Amino acid sequence: MNELTFPIIFMLLVVTLEGIIITKTEKGTINWQEWVFNLNSGHIMLWLFRGLELFCYGFVVSHFSLGVVEHWPIALVWIFTLFAWDFGFYWLHRLHHKYRLLWAVHVVHHQGEHFNLSLGVRNSWYSSLTSIPFFMVLALLGIPLEIFITISILHYSIQFFNHSALIPHLGWWEKVMVTPHHHRVHHIKEGHYSNRNFGGSFIFWDKWFGTFSALPDSEYHYGIKGEPATENPFIDNNRPFWRILKRKPQTVSLKVPLYRVNQWFLVIGTLLLFTLVIGYVYLYGYGYQGTTGQQILLFTLLAAGTIALSGISDGRLVGLWSWFTIATVLLFCVLFIWQWQTLFWLTLAGALWLHSLSLLLGIGRQPVQVNHAS
Repeated sequence: MNELTFPIIFMLLVVTLEGIIITKTEKGTINWQEWVFNLNSGHIMLWLFRGLELFCYGFVVSHFSLGVVEHWPIALVWIFTLFAWDFGFYWLHRLHHKYRLLWAVHVVHHQGEHFNLSLGVRNSWYSSLTSIPFFMVLALLGIPLEIFITISILHYSIQFFNHSALIPHLGWWEKVMVTPHHHRVHHIKEGHYSNRNFGGSFIFWDKWFGTFSALPDSEYHYGIKGEPATENPFIDNNRPFWRILKRKPQTVSLKVPLYRVNQWFLVIGTLLLFTLVIGYVYLYGYGYQGTTGQQILLFTLLAAGTIALSGISDGRLVGLWSWFTIATVLLFCVLFIWQWQTLFWLTLAGALWLHSLSLLLGIGRQPVQVNHAS
């Protein structure tokens, strides 16, 4: 499944590189704490449900296809899918802003207050689940799974780069395509701008359906109104649903942190975990067919790592111990149970364990001083 890892590796490299360039040149804004959140909210859980999305698509196209495109020239199938996919995404995106349950999924993406490539990674853990119904029409028409995956990767890549802080105006290209200049509008929290420019790749959907807007001349900010995001992806991915169920997550999200981790330790931990996710995708892809106990355990450890890293970002003691426990179990499995002798797994599992041990011993973190009222 090598081909599935290339977009992830490329994405991780350019997100990191852009963050460094912004830090050095100040061409844009970067907050490394938020950068950690963005990556931690957009990997292993998202890949799990992306696999489910592709499984559902493959099942429908294999068993319920109407064969509409079966006798079309293959070039026409590709061209049709290119536009039909983006048309479906436009309405998927627009309806996620209209209905409360769908907004509960999408709001995580809009909580980011800095516009850069890491924001393009910041997605709800459940976003692939709510994408499933919108693309099943393509499966019913008989669009092959391979074409669907390739077109999806193309469009998601365009959407990813539409969050760049460094790409300038692109002239005539902006008359047809969505660009960062257009997409900035969608992330503005003032006025009605977040309900404009829903297009993923082609801007003419917004122009045809009356949802296009240019950047305002006045000062603007990114994010959402109301309650700000926490530093814990686990909380922010689930808090909107707690509200719908009339729960009160404030007692959790507003807990005073016990410590603060150096931002570079957080960045390193995030990169280690994300790289291990790439290793998982390399081994198993997005599929479930022939799932083994080994795959289930590795996935469980990486998913738990996401939650543990959320706790560390939020200054929770359980986050430190969970991170260390996960890293220890992973290293033990690599060395003694699975006996993986590849440089990748030995190096990454060992580095993750050393990182977790360092934090547990107090290296890279310091306690938060709490001022008690007299």
